[in-house]
Amino acid sequence: METNSQWIDIDTAEGKFGAYLSLPRGGKGPGIVLLQEIFGVNQHIRNVADQYAADGYVVLAPDLFWRQGARIELGYDGADWKRAVELMQATDFAKAQQDITATLKVLRGLDAVGKAKVASIGYCFGGRLSYHTAANGLVDAAVAYYGGGIQNALERASEIKVPVLMHFGAKDDHIPTEAVKSIAEAFDNNEQVEIHVYENAEHGFNCNHRSSYNQRAAAQAHGNSLLFLGEQL
Repeated sequence: METNSQWIDIDTAEGKFGAYLSLPRGGKGPGIVLLQEIFGVNQHIRNVADQYAADGYVVLAPDLFWRQGARIELGYDGADWKRAVELMQATDFAKAQQDITATLKVLRGLDAVGKAKVASIGYCFGGRLSYHTAANGLVDAAVAYYGGGIQNALERASEIKVPVLMHFGAKDDHIPTEAVKSIAEAFDNNEQVEIHVYENAEHGFNCNHRSSYNQRAAAQAHGNSLLFLGEQL
């Protein structure tokens, strides 16, 4: 994939943090803030950024664990898994949302984005953050992949005023079927919210670095996401 990528710094009152920027071949396009899983802005998340850049988007993935260590990159098993869970539990959710706000300000300020629209796309922990980013009114559209915890924040459902696309796996052992059902019911009367459930797909089905990778579900979800983004941005 021919993309132009680099790490850039984002300034906040608390200090600087890094964000991985990937530009499309044409140099310009709508913006995407890409929100990480609990494993940091690792190779997989950078690959996803490059994939969306190849699809024509300007992608910026903030390092949301920077307060605990810059550019932490983890794998998916054993000690790395344990560390990832600890990092997530130690993350101040309000501060993470502030970091996303700062990232979006930088993203919208890039010449490559100009006056184009922007969306958030998040995976797992980032999926939940993408939902909140939409509820906070910071983006023009949002995508959430297996966003764990959305079912516990449905009091914000009425705050969602932009189109949202959610992807879930039917065999996700982190997000029970009942949780997906409660999310669907909360948005029953909101035609802007679209929910897809992929059969035989487990948690993390989009990540080809994980044993739960499901090629068919990942392809379908990516296709659905591109159609959604193409219509909304």
